[in-house]
Amino acid sequence: MREQKYVIELQNATKSYGEAEAKTFAMQSVNLQVEHGEFLAVMGPSGSGKSTTMNIIGCLDTLSGGEYLFEGVNVGLLSQDQRALLRRNYIGFIFQGFNLLGKTTAVENVELPLLYRGYGVHERREMAMEALRSVGLEHVAHHTPGELSGGQQQRVAIARAIVTNPLILLADEPTGNLDTAKSIEIMELLRSFNKEKGITVLMVTHEMDMAKYASRRVFFRDGSIEKSEAEEQGL
Repeated sequence: MREQKYVIELQNATKSYGEAEAKTFAMQSVNLQVEHGEFLAVMGPSGSGKSTTMNIIGCLDTLSGGEYLFEGVNVGLLSQDQRALLRRNYIGFIFQGFNLLGKTTAVENVELPLLYRGYGVHERREMAMEALRSVGLEHVAHHTPGELSGGQQQRVAIARAIVTNPLILLADEPTGNLDTAKSIEIMELLRSFNKEKGITVLMVTHEMDMAKYASRRVFFRDGSIEKSEAEEQGL
């Protein structure tokens, strides 16, 4: 991979549910191009199509019409197993609710994606500890989520998302459960991975203060892109 200018391209992408008069559109003719190394904030009111778009990009759902290209590959032509491999090998996910296993230590939570990839025990542990070091949490590696603050749990979730060195990070309201100070910590982390590691970041957020960390913002309304704007000032 890495020959294409765009890591993600949506071309007249449409997602509908139901038939005939009952048909509703979650996405309507969405055209979006994301370059390697971009930090994109996806914004819009509830029901605007932004979460559906992220699910399509994350290979968690499929289009009803149009095309989704990942590194120039038409994802719509891939089998379910091939989409699962694409998701596992190239995409990292960060969720608002952290989605950590409650009775499992931080380092074991971070190891999970490596387990699915078939890495050995020692290599998994070494890579997971390095990921925890990158988010400043090696000292709580053997703590369970219940022993960590909300900000620490989200940083563990970020370590889990980046441990496989993904091509893109999809972050769904990553600061939604955090106070302002912890939110800034998380955004600084995401920006550092974007700038220093070149990881492409796509983030859904309702918060303009958080969206300002992105290099570009795309606004959804009624299933379509309403406008797109670049961050001129930076932070």
